[in-house]
Amino acid sequence: MAEWDQILREEWYSQEEPDELVVSLVTSLRKKNRKVRILDLGCGAGRNLIYMANQGFQAHGIDMSKTGLEFAKERLKKRNLEGYVVRGDMSLLPYLGSCFDAVICLYTIYHQKLKGIQKTISEIHRVLKERGTLLMNFQSKRSHMYGKGVKVEKDTFIRQNGPERGVIHHFADKEEIEKLLKYFKTVNIELRERESADGYLQSRLIVIATL
Repeated sequence: MAEWDQILREEWYSQEEPDELVVSLVTSLRKKNRKVRILDLGCGAGRNLIYMANQGFQAHGIDMSKTGLEFAKERLKKRNLEGYVVRGDMSLLPYLGSCFDAVICLYTIYHQKLKGIQKTISEIHRVLKERGTLLMNFQSKRSHMYGKGVKVEKDTFIRQNGPERGVIHHFADKEEIEKLLKYFKTVNIELRERESADGYLQSRLIVIATL
């Protein structure tokens, strides 16, 4: 995890504003008339965890990076918010089954080989309550970064330059995601793309699924 300990010291990776996808999810979860327990897989420096805690949710986060978790704890303490963070592997979650109303996994699950992704989704399925919600995203095979770096298996490459140098990236398509989430009752997948300032295509698949 040395790469992520270093990466999370970069300003862009330790920003404090929540992701817009999480803000939208929180809006829909507020409609429930009970305390919502939510888990952030790969919580990093805590941008989404802090937002959820501030909205009155019981917010939990897990990450492999000691640096990220230290940032998250400091920020929670600074705001006098209650949140629960642990250091661990998303493919082997230290939680009881059926204990979360929602799980978010943004910009993280694809930093593994396919077998690790499958294990992580199995764990998400285990810890989610019935009718629980999963919010996650994948890098699309349409991305300009597809095929860049050292290939370690099908659709999976290790970056050789940039801030995520040395980090695995798996690229997916809609068909693969549907197969990975075959045990979820509903799966909605949206392709979101934009052109970067230097003219490169940035392409991701946004997933909202329910048990």
